[in-house]
Amino acid sequence: MSSHFEPLTGGGAAVRLDEVEISILRSLAVQLLELIGPGDEPAQGEDPLAALFAEGPSEPPSDPALARLFPDAYTDPEAGLPDEELRAASSDFRRFTETDLRTKKREDALAVVRSLDSLTRDGDGGAVLELGAEDCMRWLGALNDLRLTIGTRLDVSDEDQNEDLYRLPDSDPRKPMVMAYLWLGALQETLVETLMP
Repeated sequence: MSSHFEPLTGGGAAVRLDEVEISILRSLAVQLLELIGPGDEPAQGEDPLAALFAEGPSEPPSDPALARLFPDAYTDPEAGLPDEELRAASSDFRRFTETDLRTKKREDALAVVRSLDSLTRDGDGGAVLELGAEDCMRWLGALNDLRLTIGTRLDVSDEDQNEDLYRLPDSDPRKPMVMAYLWLGALQETLVETLMP
């Protein structure tokens, strides 16, 4: 997997993906959607405005990957607040922001799935994916969320560990996820580079 994004004339980015890459990206995005969970749609006949002001969860998720995607807002011991006040502030922040953050992450992952599903494949099953500026931002968000999730599952805590990941033997059961993690990082990096002025 060596695909990389290149800038499009007039803005946006493009990448050539083979059939396997398309399948992997789509599968990972769908798994991310399943991890994040369904959105909270207002019940039939319920006031949609009330849904805008609905409160979200106040406790952090128990799944480590979800906790990484939706971290506590206030965990800085140098903030000068006692632990109890930090937990209360994080709880309040989470209650009023997590629902919107989940919606955004869900929309980003859905944008990836939809753009991959709309590709016109060539004779080899591959295709060129062209993204406008807005879709580039959605892809960046989804690629970042995918890397955070996979990195959490692999227990990657800092970028210096990438060197160790490259040296894993093929017999290591983590190897496929490591390859996906590294490839997503390369895609993310080249997409960021194409968007820089």
